[in-house]
Amino acid sequence: MNVKELIQSLETNEKSSLRFVLPSGQSIPGHFHITEVGKVGKDFIDCGGTRRSSTSCVLQAWTAADIDHRLGAGKLAKILRLAEPMLGSPELPVEVEYGPDVMSHYYLSDIEIGTNELRFYLVGKQTDCLAKDKCGVNGCNTSGCC
Repeated sequence: MNVKELIQSLETNEKSSLRFVLPSGQSIPGHFHITEVGKVGKDFIDCGGTRRSSTSCVLQAWTAADIDHRLGAGKLAKILRLAEPMLGSPELPVEVEYGPDVMSHYYLSDIEIGTNELRFYLVGKQTDCLAKDKCGVNGCNTSGCC
């Protein structure tokens, strides 16, 4: 899901509550705060020597002892609208950082519109060899890369 799709879903359902569903099926507690909206860029060289870059919009979710706090769809849409000039592109993919003990990164993959609730499904980010063609196998070997 990209920034534009997220904002459209939030604005269309501005009175809805929000639920972020983790890959385990558990949800981020409903009293979460979005503490950051960021544009994160990464420039790197893969194990085959190819230069690459990626940029995404990252939402950082955090929970505190304030269990009465509830961030609604309309409020999150306003926050994202404020961030639009900084983000630069409505096509940026959206990621979520969350972790009660250790922070994990997730892709915002899908949305389900329920009665008075938007459910956002998160999928885990996975590592992968980006130069399989140069490595010559499905996974990297030790000759030529990795």
